[in-house]
Amino acid sequence: MELFDLALIWAFIIGFGIIMYVLMDGFDLGVGLLFPFAPSEDDRDTMMNSVAPVWDGNETWLVLGGAGLLAAFPMVYTIVLPALYIGVFLLLAGLIFRGVAFEFRFKARTSRYLWNWSFAGGSTIAAFAQGAVVGAYIQGFNTVDGVYVGGALDWLTPFTILTGLGMLAGYALLGSTWLIMKTEGHLQAWAYRITTPLLIAVLVVFGIISVWTPFVDDTVRERWFSNLSVIWILPAVTLLCAFQIWRSVRNRFEGMPFVATMGLFITTYLGLVVSKWPYVVPPNYTLWDAASAYESQLFLLLGLLFVIPIVLVYTAWTYWVFRGKVRAGEGYH
Repeated sequence: MELFDLALIWAFIIGFGIIMYVLMDGFDLGVGLLFPFAPSEDDRDTMMNSVAPVWDGNETWLVLGGAGLLAAFPMVYTIVLPALYIGVFLLLAGLIFRGVAFEFRFKARTSRYLWNWSFAGGSTIAAFAQGAVVGAYIQGFNTVDGVYVGGALDWLTPFTILTGLGMLAGYALLGSTWLIMKTEGHLQAWAYRITTPLLIAVLVVFGIISVWTPFVDDTVRERWFSNLSVIWILPAVTLLCAFQIWRSVRNRFEGMPFVATMGLFITTYLGLVVSKWPYVVPPNYTLWDAASAYESQLFLLLGLLFVIPIVLVYTAWTYWVFRGKVRAGEGYH
């Protein structure tokens, strides 16, 4: 097997890990984003209990993707991490802070309101940082001879702020459709009411990003407009998913809004991959430029072939065990 093939395999594995993290950790971040707006404190208990059995396991995919990226494409860490130190720090700090708030809130009494805001704040910071990091990746990085030469705040621009806001809206939509699927009664009715406005916000922000992106990256503009006969399929499927969300909410379906929202995220992610392929450090370095030694990739790949099936099995088992509705007064703490 040649290095070329290993780089492609690793790209698929890391890409799979990233989209799994976005989908599976996205809805519990979305629940955190919606936390301050919940109708009552009892509803906040139910919202938190809906993600309590799975939220920490979902972040396994973030660790898997990050570790795989370091092993297979070390140049990404060499260039991207210095460029995104502040953004990545905010991301990790938000995840850590919301994790602490998640556990402490259930034990607190008089200070519970502080942990409510901590949980919501950590979720907001983590979600916004993820979106800003994606925007910085679309912009590309200023490098010379494989070394990042830009400033510490080059990642924070009007474009990346917009992508950060887009991620907030998208995760909130995932959170509301998750609550539709997992709750009932007045909390579910509230989730139904906020889903359509959130969907409109997602479509507006993502539409602006789509119009803006070709002006940010010349390569993306050339690729989009020279392949319109194929590229149009992804936005068409995205709009179809959006229509399905709207239709499902209107008809009071419970599972379909969440499934269609995941479809919306997948098509958006595929659009990003198609736009930037095969660059892992845009605009200069491809998969094969950034790849580690053949022996290193092969050694670690053999380990992952055992780890990934185990992760998939225990993840599926967890969701199966805790399937069904979460009702007020019921929980796992």
